[in-house]
Amino acid sequence: MYLAHLSLTNFRNYSRLELDLEPGITLLQGANAQGKTNFLEAIAYLATSRSLLASAERELVNWLAWEEPLPFARLAGELAVDGRRRKIEIALVANGGGGQRLRKEVRINGVPRRALDLVGQLPTVLFLPQDINLVAGPPAERRRYLDIALCQMQADYCRTLSLYNKVLVQRNALLRSLRDRGGPLDQLAYWDEQLIACGSLLVARRAAFVVALEQEASQRQAALTEGREWLQLRYIPRLTLAPDGEGDEEEPIADDEEGEGLWLREPSAAYETGEAAAVAEALRRELTRARRQEIAAGMSLIGPHRDDVQFLAQGRSLRTYGSRGQQRTAALAVKLAEVAVMRQALGAAPLLLLDDVMSELDARRRSTLLAALEGVTQAVVTTTDWDDFSEEFRRRAHCLQVEGGRVQRV
Repeated sequence: MYLAHLSLTNFRNYSRLELDLEPGITLLQGANAQGKTNFLEAIAYLATSRSLLASAERELVNWLAWEEPLPFARLAGELAVDGRRRKIEIALVANGGGGQRLRKEVRINGVPRRALDLVGQLPTVLFLPQDINLVAGPPAERRRYLDIALCQMQADYCRTLSLYNKVLVQRNALLRSLRDRGGPLDQLAYWDEQLIACGSLLVARRAAFVVALEQEASQRQAALTEGREWLQLRYIPRLTLAPDGEGDEEEPIADDEEGEGLWLREPSAAYETGEAAAVAEALRRELTRARRQEIAAGMSLIGPHRDDVQFLAQGRSLRTYGSRGQQRTAALAVKLAEVAVMRQALGAAPLLLLDDVMSELDARRRSTLLAALEGVTQAVVTTTDWDDFSEEFRRRAHCLQVEGGRVQRV
């Protein structure tokens, strides 16, 4: 499968674009602020129905479109799948009343569908310069990364994640009500069970994915550093799988951006093998333990919405002790590993999108990255400088140039 055609209308700085794409590597060159990153963002948005760069979807609509009576943006892609074509489309249409609220309309082969149904139609891995935050940023960045990757591979994970978020809203509202107005605590029983049912699947799948990711990422980290560094990934849950009086001594982890941290134990093998039943029992036990703290806080303190992933090189935390170069290399190794894990899970390689990654790498790392590109069905790589790539590589690639939101073949 590959993206055979991309159509953009009023998306970012693209007022209108119709472009055929081919399998293999597409190299998109352009100066800064001409539309390279916007091009990749459009493809990733079609793949996931979410923007990793915009704080609000109205930012995706070309500013000139807001001068029209009915502002809108439209993105469409034609996928070549086993000799057939499949069309996916997202339209962002302004509601009436003169405001900037947008309605999202999703279609697959012309049929209106939910945004949830779009995820997984075009499996995609996107690497941006700011993906260093995957290692150095707050836990929410790492949770979002896991969720986007898993949603593209597992439809039931995506549905469960959507339900879990709804449960969390209702449970938090009840916790605030119990804190402010009191009431019987057995009101929490139903929402506890819903949180446990959804949360145990999310935690088990995430943990299993992290194990698979580590196996691939450690090899790529070694290749990128000529064997000088070995990379470990650890899923860090906001609970313990060991019953009272069993397991290692409890140790605190650093507080994250969401408030005071609870006490944790080292993740056990049950996480590493993705045993949802063991996770469910641990969630039930921890919810009981944390009942008073949760009511006092007016929010849910236990569950996958509080979990984290730890990046380690030579056994030390890269978030705390790693240089920016080490953090960037680890983020790139994980993204390349994600391609391999997706290929194993889906039976086909995802579309790989790399934004100006060469400018941050030395010659050895560039060579390693280019070798990894050979294994993907389709990749789109952006650059500001043609000389970042050898003449031989450019001859093999489909070369495009972008200027002011206009793309032409070179």
